[in-house]
Amino acid sequence: MANIVLLGAPIEAGAGRRGCAMGPAAYRTAGLAEDLRALGHTVTDLGDAVPDDTGPIEAPFSHLKALPTVAGWTRSLHRHAQDLARGPALPIYMGGDHALSMGTVTGHAAAAAELGRPQFVLWLDAHADFNTLESSPSGNLHGTPLAFACGQEGFDSMLGGPLPASIDPHNVCIIGLRSVDGVERDLLRASDVTAHDMRAIDEHGIATLLKEFLNRVAAANGLLHVSLDVDFIDPEIAPAVGTTVPGGATFREAHLAMEILHDSGLVSSLDLVELNPFLDIRGLTARLMLDLTASLFGRQVLDRPTRSY
Repeated sequence: MANIVLLGAPIEAGAGRRGCAMGPAAYRTAGLAEDLRALGHTVTDLGDAVPDDTGPIEAPFSHLKALPTVAGWTRSLHRHAQDLARGPALPIYMGGDHALSMGTVTGHAAAAAELGRPQFVLWLDAHADFNTLESSPSGNLHGTPLAFACGQEGFDSMLGGPLPASIDPHNVCIIGLRSVDGVERDLLRASDVTAHDMRAIDEHGIATLLKEFLNRVAAANGLLHVSLDVDFIDPEIAPAVGTTVPGGATFREAHLAMEILHDSGLVSSLDLVELNPFLDIRGLTARLMLDLTASLFGRQVLDRPTRSY
């Protein structure tokens, strides 16, 4: 049984629209802690993080949105994640938009470097989030965290200096891609990131793709951070996200991924991102994200309760 800590990250400044700040409250209201405790885990809720006050930050490009706010969140969450990664508990970061991963992933990478172990990242997402500050077409910073974590240039304003430790792109796997910007695509192809789009899932199955990556993590004695974006899932069953892209993972594909991750025993930290309760339908998406998290932490098909919505 796991010792789990929950930390809210009510950030919406990276998304370009309101609503993701309500995500942590939605997870609590839907019963995330209670579901995990019912599986036998110890769960401690640390409340919500707050962003650092960075003072004025001059944006290097005029189209960037909310750079000082996102930088404040990045610095705060980086510090929280590094501290939590040094401890015995498995942290779950309840978002909040995907810009929160600029802090969580880099904080875990810094702690992994202290341990002398490689940090791996599984990015379950319709988007690569591999834009730089310069290449981002929208200026919304939730499209940049993976590029930042992998050491792409131009991000010094986020932490106020260079990254303590970056992620080796070879240790990153994205699954679920179906919307990638033009320059972002070029950056991704020039990197050593493993990127599987939905066609790869259609042709090979999500189990094959995921197990290949997990075998690499295990062989390297790596630490594994999973970042689960709501838009990894098809919007027909997970509508509460501001960046809907048709053709995402099905209910069973998403659950199978979580079940395989549980069986591997490799997951050391988890992001739950881009839940926008303002766009949800009777809590449908929040409950689905809770069910997926429960599968990641050991709930089996035969254990799943029937609920009326």
